[in-house]
Amino acid sequence: MMQKPYDQHGSMRTRAPGICVSKPTEQRIALPHLTLTAQTWGEPDAPPLLALHGWLDNAGSYALLAPLLAERWRVIALDLPGHGHSDHLPAGAHYHFLDYVSTVLAAAHTFGLERYTLLGHSLGAGIAALVAAAAPQCIDHLLLIEGLGPLGDDGTHTLQRFRDALAAPAANSKTLRLFSSIEQATTARTIASGLRTELARPIVERSLIEAEDGWHWRTDPRLLRPSAVRLTESQIHALLAGIEAPTALLLAQPTTPYLPDAPMQARVACVPRIAVEHLDGGHHLHLEHPQAVAAWLLAHTDR
Repeated sequence: MMQKPYDQHGSMRTRAPGICVSKPTEQRIALPHLTLTAQTWGEPDAPPLLALHGWLDNAGSYALLAPLLAERWRVIALDLPGHGHSDHLPAGAHYHFLDYVSTVLAAAHTFGLERYTLLGHSLGAGIAALVAAAAPQCIDHLLLIEGLGPLGDDGTHTLQRFRDALAAPAANSKTLRLFSSIEQATTARTIASGLRTELARPIVERSLIEAEDGWHWRTDPRLLRPSAVRLTESQIHALLAGIEAPTALLLAQPTTPYLPDAPMQARVACVPRIAVEHLDGGHHLHLEHPQAVAAWLLAHTDR
């Protein structure tokens, strides 16, 4: 059942989160097949909260929200493979959604996380939902912003998508776009995403690498390749039914175009213990309204 929407200021009947002004610590996670990076906030012995970012974002996506949570949790914001400062996949490999799930589980194990709160935005929310389904014994709470499972397939475009993906040229052969400054790159990102400049900058700075003649994206170009095969909605529903942790989903209002109401409500109905709420804003709610999102998160983990 949909709960009452938040207003644009995110007002809630809950205690205000404390504010931690400490800067994040950089950490590297060596897995057998690649090395990931993460930014962490909070005390090492605090309860862990693992945070997963969206497509073409990175751990910088949590630069405003994580400090608000660091008095309660040890916040670990991963750079997913191919994003941020994490390794790209080896030559000839492809980015598959289910591989993200196994990589996150491996990273949590390497960090020594036996039980943890799991937070995800967009792509990260889709991954987080399937991590929770795969390893329910590990998840205290599941907190999702603008996503519940991966992009699905109703069969209408399966064949064409399959052909297009396999016919697409190798993305890692593309010439990387060069920027004269971080400001120019930030402007490009704001045009593409609609984020305000000051909100996009933490993501952009972590996405860039300096070259002799300027700056270019360090993000793996293969992330732009289309997916050859997607899970069907019926498969996604079956996986979402396996989520056992108390779950909270926060959606933007008005609805993000690629998260239409009817399919989202059908997915919500599959999750046994889920609360759904809305917040006025765009797709990156945690950057636009970090205080309101922190309050939402704390309210659902205090229950």
